[in-house]
This record gives sequence, C-alpha cells and structure tokens, in this order.
Amino acid sequence: MDYRPRLYISTAFIAGILLTLGFKDLYPNLERRFRLLRRLRRKRSSQARNSTIVGAGLEQSTGADHGDGDDDDLIGLEDHTRIDDPKGTAKGGRRLESDAMVPDGVEACVGNTPLFRIKSLSEATGCEIWAKAEVNLCMPSDQAIEKFDLLLKLGAVVERVPPAPIVDPMHFVNRARSLAVEHTADPNREGRGFFADQFENEANWKAHYERTGPEIFKQCGGKIDAFIAGAGTGGTIAGVARFLKPRIPDLKVVLADPQGSGLFNRIKYGVMFDPKEREGTRRRQQVDTIVEGIGINRVTANFEAGRELVDDAIKVDDNQALAMARWLVEKDGIFVGSSSTVNCVAAVKTARNMKPGSKIVTILCDSGTRHLSKFWAKAGSIGGKTDTRLEDVLG
Repeated sequence: MDYRPRLYISTAFIAGILLTLGFKDLYPNLERRFRLLRRLRRKRSSQARNSTIVGAGLEQSTGADHGDGDDDDLIGLEDHTRIDDPKGTAKGGRRLESDAMVPDGVEACVGNTPLFRIKSLSEATGCEIWAKAEVNLCMPSDQAIEKFDLLLKLGAVVERVPPAPIVDPMHFVNRARSLAVEHTADPNREGRGFFADQFENEANWKAHYERTGPEIFKQCGGKIDAFIAGAGTGGTIAGVARFLKPRIPDLKVVLADPQGSGLFNRIKYGVMFDPKEREGTRRRQQVDTIVEGIGINRVTANFEAGRELVDDAIKVDDNQALAMARWLVEKDGIFVGSSSTVNCVAAVKTARNMKPGSKIVTILCDSGTRHLSKFWAKAGSIGGKTDTRLEDVLG
C-alpha cells in the first residue's frame, strides 16, 4: 500500500500551520514596512503639490516690510498628516481643493490648525462657511475667572488689575510694561523682563502673514470669497488680509465688531467712536459689551497694518452673540466663546449678501470653557431645545 499521498497531505498540513504561525509573527513588521513606504510616497507627492502651489504665487518676503512685494524666499508648507479615504468623504467629511489632513499629534497642529465646515450655517445660508479652529501676565479684573485660574495652573504669575483707560498707568498694558522694566532693573532678580506688547508689536500681524494666511490659502486651495474676523490687537485680520488679498484680488475682508467697539466706525467712516461710548451711557471702563477678546476703542499698529485691506465691517450686538452661542451648540455641538460667536454672526450676515455657494472663512478663536462664569452664564443652558431659527439669532 502506498502511503505517500497521506504523507504528502500531512506534510502540507504541518507546513501550512508553520507558515501561518510564521506569517503571523512576521506580519506586523511587514505591515509597518508597507505603511512606511506608503507614507513616504505620499509625502513625496505632497511635496510635489506644494511646489506647484508655491510656484503659483505662494511666496513670502523675509524683510521688515512683508507688503513690499519682494518675494525672494519661498514658504515651505509641510503636510503633517495623511488620509486613507481617497475621496475625502469618510465619516461625512468633505474634500476641499487641497488634500484633507489629519494632524499627527498635538505638535503637528502648530502651524496646521484644522479648517472645518460649519454645517448648520452653511445649509442655512446656502454658502460654504468654514471655521479655523488658532510668563508674568496682567489682565483686567473683569475678565472671566476661568482665564485667570487656567494661567495660574500653568505656572504663570497673574496680576489682575482694575479696568482702566489706556492713559492710566494701571491699565493692564501699561502695568505689564512697568513690570518688565522693574524686573530688568532689579539686581536681585535673574534675567530680564520682556514686555510682549501684543497690541503694538508688529511681530503680531507678521506671524499671521507668515502662518495663518498661508494655512488658510492652502487648506482652501486658494479659493475663498470672504474672510471674516474680529479684532482685538488687530494682528489676525491684518496679517491674513495682507497675505490673501494680493493672491485673491476679489477676496472680501470683513471686520466683525462687537457693540461698544469703535472699529466698525473706523472702517465705515474713518473715525473711532461708538454710540455706547457717549458720556453717561457707559457701563464699563473698556468696550461696553459682554464679549471678551475682540473690540477696542483705540487705534493699534497691528490693526492699522491691514486696515486699508478691510472692505467692510459688521456690528454684532450682545444678544446676537449669545443667541449664536446657543445655536452652535444646538445645531453643531460647537462650544465656543464670545469672540467666536461674533465672528459667526458676521459670517452669516456676509453670506446673506453673497451668491449661493460662496466660500467664507472665519476664525473660532476661543473655547466656551474660558467663558463659563460670564458669557455662558448669561447665555444659559441649551436644555434640549432644537427649534431655534437663524432669524431668531439675528434678531
């Protein structure tokens, strides 16, 4: 009797088991190699695309004046991310003209914060509304306590000073400058004091020219119809406008201004004044609004750096800002602070005057967790409400 067929079968069976076990041990390494190879290929492809974008006009001057048109040095934009869905539609996502991106770790978000579509506002207006989700400190004592507590937990020394006009030595800007001088002059203290001077230091708007503007340009594929932002120091709107305007000549740059701020009239009529600043009507020493972070009643170097590029201004009152805060939570699950809601109200008002499908970008610049004790205390709880209309938000 010939036992060879049985022997062959047994040998093949045992070999199959050994091969399976061996491949199981080897597979993770093969998978890692495959993923690494695929990542390298995509990186090369991304670099090729970036070179094309740069050649099309994404340049930057490294001189003191970034608006002089001398663009000898090119910006190196780096993809920190990858995506497995070639159509960019996984989990309800939308693919823009540029590749969708998923940051690899927190450090990859530096210079690469995400841009996402606000679904409810886009559907309600018919336009595409996208949002960009950007020591020893002195701050006014009437700011939300969460900001103060967070800075303390992070190890900062925080001095809360009473709200005061800018001419007062105890205004938070002037007090910070004095503390820096005192630190430098004290022989018993190490190092030197540094006053950031975020309102007048033009490194502020230049940082947005060099980073935020190019990010938005790339993430939108260079196709934007309007950019909306509020102004505190003015660095964001000035820097982004100075970058985008020369590359997108038809772009509409709109200032979102809270009640009590004079910047609306600065853009509209060339004067710094708001009716709420009339003598005998003011409730606060600074801008008379519940909104924190944007709005001001003096001209700053950073805002003036881009003022002539701002095409329009929209005034947003406190009730509209509060209503928008509730809308974003109710409709989109987006929990933001007062500055962000002012930006979104202005984005909606802008969208209503633009043709359907227009692409509008704004900034979500503060989290709702920093505004619980003031802004959100007044906004109140959502309480399961789902029937708010956009007309209710706009008043």
